Amino acid sequence: MNIIDYAETQMEKFESVKFNLVDSLILSQFVYVDFNGIVPGLSDSGEPVRIGDLLKAELIPHMLKNVRDPQSNRRLLIALGMSPRFRDIRLCCYSYSLSIAEQKQFAAVTFLLDDKTAYIAYRGTDATIAGWKENFNMAFISPVPAQQEGACYLNAVAEKFRHKMLMVGGHSKGGNVAVYSAMECNPEVQDRIISIYSHDGPGFRDEIFASRKYENIKDRIHKTLPQSSLIGMLLQHHEDYVVVESNQFWIMQHDPFSWLISDGDFKYRDGITGGAKHIDTVINRWIASLDDEKRELFVTTIYSVIESMGIVKVSDFTEDWYKKAVRALGTIRGIDPEIRRFVLETMKSLLALYVKSFRFPVRVKKAY
Repeated sequence: MNIIDYAETQMEKFESVKFNLVDSLILSQFVYVDFNGIVPGLSDSGEPVRIGDLLKAELIPHMLKNVRDPQSNRRLLIALGMSPRFRDIRLCCYSYSLSIAEQKQFAAVTFLLDDKTAYIAYRGTDATIAGWKENFNMAFISPVPAQQEGACYLNAVAEKFRHKMLMVGGHSKGGNVAVYSAMECNPEVQDRIISIYSHDGPGFRDEIFASRKYENIKDRIHKTLPQSSLIGMLLQHHEDYVVVESNQFWIMQHDPFSWLISDGDFKYRDGITGGAKHIDTVINRWIASLDDEKRELFVTTIYSVIESMGIVKVSDFTEDWYKKAVRALGTIRGIDPEIRRFVLETMKSLLALYVKSFRFPVRVKKAY
C-alpha cells in the first residue's frame, strides 16, 4: 500500500483519526500540482477551494501539465477528491515563483484542515534546473532565496488566519524550507506552530543547528527518510528521524509514491541501509573538505556548463543530447584552465574518498 491506496481506503475524518505522518506526506506531494489560476493566491480575495471541487475534467490537464509522474498524481488527485478524509480540505494562498537569475524555485499552498488548523505545504525541487541549482547552493549559501520566501509566506498566512494553529511541511527541499521557515518566522507565529514535517528533506549548515532559533523548534520537527536516503542525508543533521520502507531502489526511494504503508501508518525500518550510510557519509565528508569559496566555484562551474547546453528543465537532457554535448564540450574547453583543473581535481577527490572508504570504513551515527 502507498499514499494513493491510503487515500482511497482511509475513510475516517481527522476528528476520529488524528492527522499523522502519512497525511503530511500526501499534502507535501499534492503541492507539486499546478494550482495557478485555480486556487486563490496569497493576496487574492477569492474563496478557498475544496479538494473535492478540483475534480473537473477541464481543470485536471492544467494541474498535471508540468508535474512529474502525472499518472500517479492523477490517481492521487481523484482519490483525495473522493475521500471523506480529504475532500473537504480547502486550499488557498497558492504561491509560485521561478527566477533563473536568482536561482530560485518556490511554491507553496495552504490547506485549511478545519476551523482550527492549517497545514502549510512547501513544494520540493521540481523539474527546473534553477530549482536543482538552488539545492546545491545550500552547501555555501545560507539562506537561499526559497528559504527566505518560505518564511515570508508563513508570516503572511499566519496573519491572514490568526485564529488557526499551524503545521508546516514539505518533501525534499520543501521539507528543508518548512524547517527554516518555522525557525525564522515571527515569534508570535512560531508559538502557533504545533508540528513541522520534513520528508526526506536535506539538512543544514552547522551554524543553523547551533542557533537559538533552531533550539526553539527542534522538538516539533518530524523527519522521515526512506531506507536508502540520499537527498535527506545531505549536509549536516541533528534532527531525530524515522526510517520508512520503500519499494524502489536507492535514489528512486526519494519518490513519495514508493513509501510503503500498513494499517494506517508507514512501514518502518530500524535505520537506513549500510550502503546509504556509506555514500551519505562520503559525500558529506567531501563537502566538508571544501571551504565555501571552493564549493561555490565548483557548483557555479558545473551549472555554467549546463546553461551552455540550453538546459532549462531536467527533461531537456534527453532532447538533442548530441548537440547539447557538443556545446558542453566547447564550454569546458573555454573555462579558465585553473578553474577547469580545480573542478576535475575536486571530482577526482570525491571518487578517491569513495574508494578509500571501502578499505577504511567510515563511522556513522545510528538512526534514532
